Amino acid sequence: MAITVEAVYENGVLKPNHPLPFQEREKVELTIRTGVELQTAPRTKSRGYGLVPWTGSPEDLDFLIDDVANDPLEGP
Repeated sequence: MAITVEAVYENGVLKPNHPLPFQEREKVELTIRTGVELQTAPRTKSRGYGLVPWTGSPEDLDFLIDDVANDPLEGP
């Protein structure tokens, strides 16, 4: 699995801006880019942030996330 996460480096520690989908003490590999221009577009729902690449608008993604018809746990 690959995800992209924004974080802040503070007091010797990288602090992600959103919760990460990992188990405690799970090993990961980091690739760090500095000086990256952060996007100014509105944020989509954080529960799936970074898990799926999305090229559509944030509004369309919010609709898909919130639409019960797209929830496999709510279907027949």
